[in-house]
Amino acid sequence: MTAARATRRQFLKTTAAAASVVAFPAPMLAQGARPNVVVIGGGFGGTACARALRKADPAIAITLITSNDRYFASPHSNAGIAGLTDLQQQLFSYDGVGADGIDVKIATATAIDPVKKTVRFNTGSEPLHYERMVMSPGIQLLKGFIPGYDDRAMSRMPAAYFNGGEASQLRGELEAMEDGGTVVISSPVNPARCPPAPYERASLIAHYLKAKKPKSKVIVLDAKESFTMQKLFEAAWAELYPGLIEWIGLSNGGALSEVDVSTKTLSTDFDKYKAAVASIIPPQKAGAAAELAGVADRTGWCPVDPLTFESRLQKGIHVIGDAAIAGAMPRSASAAQSQARTCAGAIAALLSGKTPAAPTLTSSCYSLIAPDYAISQKGIYRQADDQYVAAEGGPVLSPANAPRSTRKTDAEQAYAWFKTITGEVFG
Repeated sequence: MTAARATRRQFLKTTAAAASVVAFPAPMLAQGARPNVVVIGGGFGGTACARALRKADPAIAITLITSNDRYFASPHSNAGIAGLTDLQQQLFSYDGVGADGIDVKIATATAIDPVKKTVRFNTGSEPLHYERMVMSPGIQLLKGFIPGYDDRAMSRMPAAYFNGGEASQLRGELEAMEDGGTVVISSPVNPARCPPAPYERASLIAHYLKAKKPKSKVIVLDAKESFTMQKLFEAAWAELYPGLIEWIGLSNGGALSEVDVSTKTLSTDFDKYKAAVASIIPPQKAGAAAELAGVADRTGWCPVDPLTFESRLQKGIHVIGDAAIAGAMPRSASAAQSQARTCAGAIAALLSGKTPAAPTLTSSCYSLIAPDYAISQKGIYRQADDQYVAAEGGPVLSPANAPRSTRKTDAEQAYAWFKTITGEVFG
């Protein structure tokens, strides 16, 4: 057995084990008690945690706070932007969550008091008390990081990381663009949500251009010197889209210095790029709710105890998903789900007076290059030196120079993964 195969087998075993951690009821907090846990954030992390808590201890009262009655899933949305799928397939309701006995509240938190353990909402309803709070607030995009990048620029050159409206906008602009137009994507510094996403977007847009507008091209302006799975992406681009994608790294002038929203011109210290279609993915920090609760530090992200995901800044509040500082773990939907299960098990243990078990977490990231061509990165993460580190051997990447059949298998697994995770979290 090769080392890669051994690690893959270990990954599958660990994934199955992690999924079963919270499958058994934990004892109640006290005779007749009904502890209340408030979960803020209805994405993959928050919703998965609420449902895992319900399995862990049916006696816990759980309230899930989400700002919309349907969730737009970012994974696979690049396929919708490129016209390969219907973007409506990215929308998921909370009907299944409510059917589990979880109180789903459509609202936005406006004030969080970690001392009194209360949260207030924009609906004007009475403050809600909690014994434990879970925050999965996602990210917010940083405005003003360069001259010209303001609300208008965010609207006209959308990141398309949050909602179907922006994704639909990019799709419409691609369809309306004349053959020969340039698509410019700006990729941010790390840390950032789903590090491969900008390059997957470039790939799938190139797939659309190759078929519909072959005189056009994609330029990726990158604020980094390198990016995740770079060799795999670049090999795929050379094979599938020669001449259609140009990646410009930091040392070659990839970092934005200014944008002119009126002309859709993106400037760097080296050059100016006039875009027919532009998608600026700016630097990021933890979502706004993290600031309300005081769980974000000066970096803009949220330090946590890796055993329980409890905030290091506010006791009784746990932070998971993209907002959490989780060491080597990527900011991905898969990682958020794994953290959610661990956090749920830890909270159930804490509420029953037990010590949480040391967790092992997993993450799977698939990137589509074409409808039948994908690459992946899968990892196992364990606690070490008070943080999460990758298991020995590091994350397992798709093999280089693999036959097309392997890339097709990865693509099939990517579609299956999305169906599975959305079914588990929202179904």
